Order: sequence, then structure tokens, then C-alpha cells
Amino acid sequence: MTRDLRVCFVGDSYVAGFGDPLCLGWTGRLTARALAEGQPLTCYNLGVRRQTSSDVLARWYGECDQRLRDGTDLRVVVSFGVNDATEENGRPRVAPDESSANLARLLGRAADRGWRVLVVGPPPVDEAEHASRTARLDERFADVCRAAAVPYVSVHRPLLASAVWMDEVRTGDGAHPGSGGYDELAALIAPRWRDWI
Repeated sequence: MTRDLRVCFVGDSYVAGFGDPLCLGWTGRLTARALAEGQPLTCYNLGVRRQTSSDVLARWYGECDQRLRDGTDLRVVVSFGVNDATEENGRPRVAPDESSANLARLLGRAADRGWRVLVVGPPPVDEAEHASRTARLDERFADVCRAAAVPYVSVHRPLLASAVWMDEVRTGDGAHPGSGGYDELAALIAPRWRDWI
């Protein structure tokens, strides 16, 4: 049987590639590289701006199920967290314990369906306290993935140290980069992505 690799990218505005004038984001860059390297696949971008882990958890299964029914190699890439760590009314939109539990529930449901998952951690923004909350969430997500034996790509620290990422975020909306920043993010994910597919 011919391998029919299908990948759903699920998450927030970073998954959607918001801010990228090339309209590729990191997901489009990874998909293009895979195709250029001779790896046929079908990818679906299911990123939605401002969504938290709770929002994604509420919708991801139905959206992925529609797209992952008929292939022979069915996968999901998940990335969220920055919106969880955004403060509203003096507290994060989603409490860290709930964010971790949301990720664990998503991973459990995917495992039940036999869908392989890769998780990409949340990137930094240009606001110190928000970035600090996101960094702590990144560590929690890494623990959840370790316990579930799911590969996790932590991008927070390397992007915080990236002049390209931080400069583009600062000159943009304070959260999203332009094409150079998405190049950096895709490059960080690419080695794990290649191994995973």
C-alpha cells in the first residue's frame, strides 16, 4: 500500500503564520522543505488567532477527524500556549495547571486514535512578564510530553536569544514576527520534524 502521509497542524496564530508576508509561517516552510526533499504529504493548517489550549481542545478532534480518516499515516502537530499565558483581569487566560491538563487530554485522545503527535512549544513575545509566564508553561508542556512519550520541540529560549525573532516581534505587533522570524522558528523545528515524518 502506498504511504498516504497526512498532517494536521493545530493551534494558534503562530500555527496560522500570522505576520508572515509570505503567508507560509513555520508550517508552510516545513511542508515545502519536506516536498522539496522528496517526501510527499498532505498538510492542513488549522491555526486560529487568539485561541488558547482550551479553545483548541474544544475543536481539534472534530477538525482532524475530518481530515485524517482515509490516509495510511496520520499525524498531528500541536502548538499553543502564548494566549494561555496572556494576562486578562489580572490573571492568565488559562491557568498553567489547566493548560497542562488540556495538552495531556489532547495527547491521550490522539493516542487512542493511533495518531502520532509532535508538539512545538510556545515562542517568546516582547513583554518580559508574559515571556516569563510562557517560559514556565514551556517547561510544563515538556514534562507532559515526556510523560506521554511524545516528541517536544522547545523553541522559547533559542528564539528569546535570536536577534532576528525579537527584532521582528518588536517592530511588529509585539508578539508575531515577519518572514525572517518564521525562518528561524522553522529552522529550530526542522530537525525533529524530519525525524518525525
